[in-house]
Amino acid sequence: MFVATFRHHFSSLAASIRLGALACGAALALAAVDSAGAQEPPQPAQPAAAQQPATPAAQAGDSQKPPAPVELAPAASPDVALPTAPAAAPAVTPATPPAQAALEESKASEKSLPSGISEEELRQMLVGKTLYLRGGYLDNSLKFDEHGHIIGSSPQGSYTLSAIEISKTHLTKHKVELEGIRYGLHFGGQLASEDLSKAYDRVRITQKKKTVIITVDREIVVNPKKKKEVKTGKEKSKKGETSVSPPGQAAAPAEISEADQLKASIAAVPVAEQPGDPQSVTTTTSPLHATKLLKDALSNIFAQGLDERMVAAMPEFWKLYYEAVAAKSDYRPKDPAVLRQNTVDKKAQLLTKFEPDSNEYAQANGVAGMALYHTVVGADGKAQEIAVGRPIGFGLDENAVEAIRKASFEPALKDGKPVPVLLDLVVQFRIFSNRTNVHSNPEPTDKPAEPILPGPYSLQHP
Repeated sequence: MFVATFRHHFSSLAASIRLGALACGAALALAAVDSAGAQEPPQPAQPAAAQQPATPAAQAGDSQKPPAPVELAPAASPDVALPTAPAAAPAVTPATPPAQAALEESKASEKSLPSGISEEELRQMLVGKTLYLRGGYLDNSLKFDEHGHIIGSSPQGSYTLSAIEISKTHLTKHKVELEGIRYGLHFGGQLASEDLSKAYDRVRITQKKKTVIITVDREIVVNPKKKKEVKTGKEKSKKGETSVSPPGQAAAPAEISEADQLKASIAAVPVAEQPGDPQSVTTTTSPLHATKLLKDALSNIFAQGLDERMVAAMPEFWKLYYEAVAAKSDYRPKDPAVLRQNTVDKKAQLLTKFEPDSNEYAQANGVAGMALYHTVVGADGKAQEIAVGRPIGFGLDENAVEAIRKASFEPALKDGKPVPVLLDLVVQFRIFSNRTNVHSNPEPTDKPAEPILPGPYSLQHP
């Protein structure tokens, strides 16, 4: 009796356990289905028309294979388009004119492209250095192209009026602007063979509160031109077809030429920052090339001290002077047949009077004094080779040499024949009030007494 009762209770318990297990399994299955449905939305079943009947061979092969796993979300057939929500129509933007597109492209590229040289590097190159304008240009506002050639024209003078001290630099994409002071060189009267370490003083000739402004154009760095891809075969578009960008994808920007980039770049800046000669500006895709071109231009404009190139560009009388300075000796004529005054029977003499002109810079700054010039007087009584012996500077030596060339001399005689000799001429420069002073207007005054040249070659005028 007890055994029968125990079996009955055990059978009821086992049945309850089996029912509980089935219920748990069903709950887990439902949870898995819900989870799969949350991860991937159910796709519509493939239509019956799209299904191909199985062949007998396939049926025979399938019967030998294990049954395939059941897919919870069957993949959609590639031949059937899935219904999707209608896409929003892309916003229609008006076409941008090519000029405006080039302008916007230029503004964007200005920020992305490196300039190749920094403001600090430019200061280290120029500020505080002893510079000379190679061309001797006298205007206080000078413009140069990207190769260092002057734009327009300017009066030119002696290198002794062309010392420049740069005080400020301003670097922009299109040009370099330099601000500085002009100085004149006033020599102390040393001979070429003497110590020239303190041979001259620098005298400011730029008026107070005024500066010299020098601008140099720059080569423009632009974006490189993209190479066009050559399409072949099916990639080639048919004649007359218009390619349309897919919805939501922006159309590719139109390609901008380097010439258009240059025009847009110049038009995007104020007039004050535009190059002095836009027609001569070139473009490059290399910042290094633009930097090299700028440095070459600055080297063509300025000389850092009296270098060989600077001396080679000077007039002959200055070249002879600096040749003697390099040799630390007095000037010697190139022609060995030229005699000394103390070796002839009759010395050469000055016949005509001459008064070398002063200039406004010397008059305004009170530069006066005596200078010495070595002159070869030929057998015809004309001045031939002239060399500076003791310079005075401030552009006055050029005036003295010009006056000597116009003068007439009585040639030296030896054995009754005219011979070339070396003649030393001392010229004195004076200050004449109200004559060439730039700070006052000329006034009608009596002609001042003409200066008397010192030494045996001076001429006394009544």
